[in-house]
Amino acid sequence: MFKTLVNALKVKDIRSRIFFTLGILLIFRIGCTITIPGVDVAAVQATLQSVLGSDGNAWLSMFTGGSLEQMSIFALNVTPYITSSIIMQLLTIAIPALEEMQHDGEDGRKKMTAITRYVTVLLAIIEAAGLAISLQNANALGSDANWFTVVTMIVTLTAGSTLVMWLGERITEKGIGNGISIILLINIVSRMPNDFSNLYTMFVGKQFKEAEYVKGIGAALVIIAVIILTTILVILLQDAKRSIPIQYSQKVSGRRTIGGRATEMPLKVNTAGVIPIIFASSLLSMPTMIVSLFKINVTNAVVQEIISSLSQNYWFSKGHPWGYVGLAIYIALVIMFAYFYTSITFNPMEVANNLKKSGASVPGIRPGKPTQEYLEKVLKYIIFIGAVALVIVAIIPIFFSGVFGANVSFGGTSLIIIVGVILETLNQLDSKMLDRNYEGFLK
Repeated sequence: MFKTLVNALKVKDIRSRIFFTLGILLIFRIGCTITIPGVDVAAVQATLQSVLGSDGNAWLSMFTGGSLEQMSIFALNVTPYITSSIIMQLLTIAIPALEEMQHDGEDGRKKMTAITRYVTVLLAIIEAAGLAISLQNANALGSDANWFTVVTMIVTLTAGSTLVMWLGERITEKGIGNGISIILLINIVSRMPNDFSNLYTMFVGKQFKEAEYVKGIGAALVIIAVIILTTILVILLQDAKRSIPIQYSQKVSGRRTIGGRATEMPLKVNTAGVIPIIFASSLLSMPTMIVSLFKINVTNAVVQEIISSLSQNYWFSKGHPWGYVGLAIYIALVIMFAYFYTSITFNPMEVANNLKKSGASVPGIRPGKPTQEYLEKVLKYIIFIGAVALVIVAIIPIFFSGVFGANVSFGGTSLIIIVGVILETLNQLDSKMLDRNYEGFLK
């Protein structure tokens, strides 16, 4: 990784792209610190904690880099764009016109990008209006707040979210890597120093104050070991793939033999990425959010226990045995969404037909329907393996949070995003270096 960065910095064009990306990220982080005028930040934080709960608050803190808690002009951050992208992927399966547009080359891609932008702005308006009105009803916008304050807040949040989307697109166009992914990476990384400080205070600093130096050093080593182990598991999960051998048929044209080459089609074990975890966590947090938002008084003790069990804070807590019910639901949802999301992003029938049209086949498998059935069978196994690995990576920090009270905003999901974005960015650097070498050779 460091060798790639050093080599990239030696090239003027790539060095300029890297500095451009850093400059955009600096502007973005400055915007995350500018608070919307007239907002009581302490009241906002208390309201978010009561409505969203610790789980939902931690998720939003991770995705927004703490800008939502500070109620900055970038409070909505990349959440409208990420939601818009997911919605467009789902609609592509349901609406034939969008599916055709997606396969329409560069023009289709530009149209899909434009539609995603419009949906992002619409979602930003809806999210900004819901947030502003909810905070106004909770008296969290200050004693002098009125309808003009709410309208100003909606306009500011919408403009801020649109600006974040624009900054991300500039990084993608003139910088290095996928802009939105890099902004999300910076949001997660920005919260880590505070999380590490909390871990040190809770487990290491406390032991040192009591002169328990051996226990303090032991706690530090355990924390480092868990982080390294989780990171290694994430890297293995992100790089794991099942390679399907592909053989192209030979054709004789005059005295030349065309085709006959062998290649591979890689199928990622974790095809769905972090989407199953996001979907599962969002569904589990809805009951708590609805009860808090509409101030529903739940009197039945069993219902209270069930709702509480959906919170990650109770999953490994000794005093909340119902928490394991929520944990079981969470695992089932992650596996279900892993299969669902992969089914809408990878179509075995389409792949089998494309292979048949191009004169390619899997050795030992007939083209057409048998190839489709073979791909479906392989997918069935690797998706399950990927989903189980995804659950393990996601549960490791939750386990330590429930047993030892190590509450941090980052976890397995954050590490998956970090590793994925870093690997993607390094691959882009490698490809740009390769393109430059080819150009230099041709010249």
